[in-house]
Amino acid sequence: MKKYFSISQVAKICSVNRSTINRWVTSGKIKSYSTPGGHNRILIEDLKFFLEKNQMPIEIDELEEKKTKILIVDDDIALQEYLKIVLSGVFIEIELASDGFEAGIKIIEFKPHLVILDLFMPKADGFQVCKTIKENPSTNKIKVLIMTGYGTKENRDKVISLGADAFLSKPCSMEEIINQVEKLLK
Repeated sequence: MKKYFSISQVAKICSVNRSTINRWVTSGKIKSYSTPGGHNRILIEDLKFFLEKNQMPIEIDELEEKKTKILIVDDDIALQEYLKIVLSGVFIEIELASDGFEAGIKIIEFKPHLVILDLFMPKADGFQVCKTIKENPSTNKIKVLIMTGYGTKENRDKVISLGADAFLSKPCSMEEIINQVEKLLK
């Protein structure tokens, strides 16, 4: 398990917006480091120190229950593992599914906040999975990010009409994926 947080995660923990966390980082109130991609990361120890110093009554251990859950549904195992590495964090729990049928089971059992969904897979395609998620009152609040190698206008229009919240065409950069995930999980 990683021992750091993104700016968005710290903002969520502290119940403030990202610009506030950025100001705290810039002013040195919270120690951070920058990834090779230019993203700020805050170590768990540094966040705990900041919370204690500023007498903010937030227990990091209690936040374990507030994990963001992401389900990655794609029949490309290598892509599943790549996305899991890219999106992993202390307060993010990730499950994987290789087809639409398995996705349906995991949506009910895992109760994700976000589903990253390929369109063309065995057993049940992404169109059907998206439609099922968005038509069911117990799952329709789940955000759906379509990520497909078949990024045609027709596919985009169809899946957006079924309720998808966002659409990315493969291949896409790590930054595009992270930005879209953060936007959907705000």
